[in-house]
Amino acid sequence: MALPRLDEIEGILQHRFRDPALLERALTHSSAVADGQGEPSSSDSERLEFLGDAVLGMLVSAFLLASFPDWSEGRLSRGRARLVNEASLSAAAQRLGLGGHLLLGRGEEKTGGRRKPALLADAFESVVGAIYLDAGLDPARSFVDRTLLSAALDAEGDRLGRADYKSELQELLQKSGWPAARYRILRETGPDHQKSFLVEVSVAGRVTATGAGSNKKESEQVAAQQALEQLRGMQAGQ
Repeated sequence: MALPRLDEIEGILQHRFRDPALLERALTHSSAVADGQGEPSSSDSERLEFLGDAVLGMLVSAFLLASFPDWSEGRLSRGRARLVNEASLSAAAQRLGLGGHLLLGRGEEKTGGRRKPALLADAFESVVGAIYLDAGLDPARSFVDRTLLSAALDAEGDRLGRADYKSELQELLQKSGWPAARYRILRETGPDHQKSFLVEVSVAGRVTATGAGSNKKESEQVAAQQALEQLRGMQAGQ
């Protein structure tokens, strides 16, 4: 059951565990337990993931309050959602190389579990929970600041508080078991210094929406917002 190279993993996380069993549990996926490698209630990462999710929510909320004192509650909520969503957490896990250190069951191993965004995001939450249990809030905060928040602030800054409709659409599609949305540029007009883009998004062959903007990213966000409204309307009418 023990994971190899624990010293190496601790070096990557920059945290020396007083209780290495916590780190082992954080990196042990439930699929490994299902293959007979322990008892689910005590040996896999799901309970630590539950705790890590709560700790992350609190730390990210405190970070946003301190960093953006003029933001409204709604903007703070949008910023938090962008920081703790699957895409953000899986990216942080990838930067740390967590996928290469997970203990997975045979099925997950064969289907590329080490690269699955949902699995990597869960692993990041589990590690946060493990650090919190091992050493308390300050080391957990240092880890989250270093591995998640600093990178996000450098990349997005004040844009964190804006709605991210592409991520919302992606998460809704995953929960519904539908394939990922597909975006394509329908039209690009105007001179280089004043471009205008029209983008189309298609969802599972059922929903098609368009969005216009001054750049590709903005146009995709508008199209994703329109697709979200259509999908939510369809679900509400079911």
